[in-house]
Amino acid sequence: MAPSNASSQIPDTLILTGIPGMEQLHVWISIPFCSMYVAALLANAVLLLTIWAERSLHQPMYLFLGMLALADITLSTTAVPKMLALFWFQAREISFGGCLTQMFFLHATCLVESVILLAMAFDRFVAICFPLRYGAVLTPSVVAKTGLLALLRAFCIIFPCIFLLRRLPYCGHRVMAHTYCEHIGIARLACADISANVWYGMAVPFSMAMLDLVLIAVSYGFILLALARLPSRTARHKALHTCGSHVCVLLLFYMPAVFTALVQRFGHHIPPKAHILLANLYVLFPPLLNPIVYGVRTQQIRDKVVKVFVRPTR
Repeated sequence: MAPSNASSQIPDTLILTGIPGMEQLHVWISIPFCSMYVAALLANAVLLLTIWAERSLHQPMYLFLGMLALADITLSTTAVPKMLALFWFQAREISFGGCLTQMFFLHATCLVESVILLAMAFDRFVAICFPLRYGAVLTPSVVAKTGLLALLRAFCIIFPCIFLLRRLPYCGHRVMAHTYCEHIGIARLACADISANVWYGMAVPFSMAMLDLVLIAVSYGFILLALARLPSRTARHKALHTCGSHVCVLLLFYMPAVFTALVQRFGHHIPPKAHILLANLYVLFPPLLNPIVYGVRTQQIRDKVVKVFVRPTR
């Protein structure tokens, strides 16, 4: 089919149906979703303001944490407001361009978070295995370049998805059983072969995320070996406590992401409402729990939050 013909069959708008089979519960489902979203925004905003206000937190570990908080805000804000509008006001329509934009920011933000988590693992690796070289290795310039690299890599990986979707003819198909736009969900509306979308959408972003996960595992392997050689039990416990926060965040991010990706491609026997509920929770739970995990488990952050937001009584 000629590209002009394909372009002429791109719909002006798409229709999001919400959670199939649970339409009558949309208003009730929106209550916990809205509560989690507001809590996630507040928690991440508090974390960002604390890191920005306290010069003692202008260290690589906390700067990476600030990047993670900013990515979490972007991830949830890209999906949740439109989801709530659908639940509350039956605002099902979204422009095709708006749908592609939402898809781009959702997938790109996930890849950005993956690089940030890898950078945080590397930060702990250098701090524990090469403490005397920490300041020389993780300079402010390196931290800034890591953030730019995360953005550039995510852009280069996800931007081709837009062209893969725009080249497809849609033959009037506009209804998508979801609460937000994602790559394969849009591609399945096409009346043409979507093999390129399926393979690219799974192979490239998934393999990049898995590469990050492998490198993170290697970093923590070296960390555990270094901790086993520490003579001080107190130092070993302190390092394990800090790394434990990182591991909790890694599990919150990677386990739902991997499960959602596999279900999207292979879990045809799983009810659509189960997959869509999990996909919705994925854009809510990590942004909500990441700052809480660090806030509860990291004493320095707890102390600085109290200092910034709780005025001393006279």
